[in-house]
Amino acid sequence: MAIDHDRLFKELLQTFFEEFVLLFFPDMHEHIDFNHLSFLSEELFTDVTAGEKYRVDLLVETKFKGKDGLIIVHVENQAYVQSSFPERMFLYFRRLFEKYRTPIIPIAVFSYDAIRDEPSLFTLSFPFGDVLDFRFFHVELRKQNWRQFIRTDNPVAAALLSKMGYTESERVELKKQFLRMLVRLELDEARQRLLMGFFETYVKLSDEEEQQLRSEVEQMETKEKERVLELIISYEQKGKIQGRKEGREEGRKEGAEQEKRHIAKRMLMKGFDAQTIHELTGLPVTEIEEMKQSGFK
Repeated sequence: MAIDHDRLFKELLQTFFEEFVLLFFPDMHEHIDFNHLSFLSEELFTDVTAGEKYRVDLLVETKFKGKDGLIIVHVENQAYVQSSFPERMFLYFRRLFEKYRTPIIPIAVFSYDAIRDEPSLFTLSFPFGDVLDFRFFHVELRKQNWRQFIRTDNPVAAALLSKMGYTESERVELKKQFLRMLVRLELDEARQRLLMGFFETYVKLSDEEEQQLRSEVEQMETKEKERVLELIISYEQKGKIQGRKEGREEGRKEGAEQEKRHIAKRMLMKGFDAQTIHELTGLPVTEIEEMKQSGFK
């Protein structure tokens, strides 16, 4: 199943928006009134020239030192290089400014796995002078050293460890430090589940790595060890319960499909045509025809 990166990041940043700004843009944080935050509906833009549609992931209405303003947050997870990205950010900014006529802070979050230098400037100039210099704030997650964030009590930092610059050999240590952060944060169950789900979407340990993690957790100081183990066991149990629920649901669906096939066979034996059986059972006409050709087996 494909990962819905946009949904994951949107849910994380909407839930912990102030923590996101504080983590990566502390100077900006001082100028935003977080008591006045409103997440507006997505803005969809059509690039007529390229024939493509784009949308801003988050559009936040707020106040800057008492004055109304907007913050654009766009998460870019495409693995391939997009030389036109700064231009696209400018178009987002320009169209939103034209619509709202208010100060706008543009932010781009690069979340792909590769490490590369992303420009944060769109210019338009001529030999005889510059016309435009558009800059946007940006974060390149893969360039961040995850170890620099493990002492922070910031839920966004905990979740985004999974997208930072770790090596394969650091995966077990990465999850151990994530769990330690999660314990320290003492969040309610819903927010804790959000962070755990985000992290494990991008860092899924093998059985061998999970065993190594358990072994290392056992070496922790007693009180911390108990809380981390409790967290691990809790989510393992929830995972098993969810797995059983999904299994039962799958079983019910399969049972319903089998019942439809039994009904279709009985109808064929009574002379009903394939189209009528399709309309009454929902089975594909091709499948009904195959039953008929195989003697209703």
